[in-house]
Amino acid sequence: MVRRRARRIGVDEISYRKGQKYMTVVVDHDTRHVVWMADGHGKDVLRSFFDALGAERAHRLTHISADGAEWIADVVAERAPNAIRAMDPFHVVAWATEALDEERRASWNRARREAADPELARRLKHSRHALWKNPEDLTERQSAKLAWIGANDPRLDRAYLLKEGLRTVYRIAKTEGLVAAVTALDRWLTWAQRCRIPTFLDLRRKIRRHYDAIIAAIAEQLSNGLIEATNTKTRLIIRRGFAFRTADAVIALVMLCLGGNRPTLPPRQPA
Repeated sequence: MVRRRARRIGVDEISYRKGQKYMTVVVDHDTRHVVWMADGHGKDVLRSFFDALGAERAHRLTHISADGAEWIADVVAERAPNAIRAMDPFHVVAWATEALDEERRASWNRARREAADPELARRLKHSRHALWKNPEDLTERQSAKLAWIGANDPRLDRAYLLKEGLRTVYRIAKTEGLVAAVTALDRWLTWAQRCRIPTFLDLRRKIRRHYDAIIAAIAEQLSNGLIEATNTKTRLIIRRGFAFRTADAVIALVMLCLGGNRPTLPPRQPA
């Protein structure tokens, strides 16, 4: 079922079974209800949502939040050109964390091949948690690890600062507003362009490609947090059901529990 008055929606995919089995889910940001689910993911599946929605209601959509999947961006541009696409902040920071971890592995491999001291390679290998963790949550030992990285591997330290710089953009958006956040993001892009770290050069290109959607998410304070919470509840429904033979059974139960419908059961009378 697709609600008639949906204006702001979020789109995501969820794995419901081993073997690359996915479902596509659409959630209404305003009612916080699941409005549509289907087996599979990709352009054809998302187009079937817009077919069910209809051209008139698709035209009335104002905002669509999603991750950076190209298949979502392409179909949104094709079927809901008036809607503003908002790039989920969590996924943007996750890209930076992945780029940092890739650089950590590269630093470890360089130390293994080139360093005369095997202790250097060992300590770099076990620095993941200190690099991933938010600075405010670091233990004393992890802070010491970061200080050691700054003294022994300036390139990895620069990658860590780039990751934290991108997180800072979103903190600035909350405390200082949109204009300050846009300025900070532009400065980060300039910094990343000069960093000479391949993974962050790739990240810069990706952020530049999704620039408008990232700014839209900051301006509208939209994220896919609601959709991720819905996916968590869906996994709980799957686990509670012990086993489902088909995706249709999962979809039916999710729509019953999370779709906002409260049908009156035969033996009962409405309150």
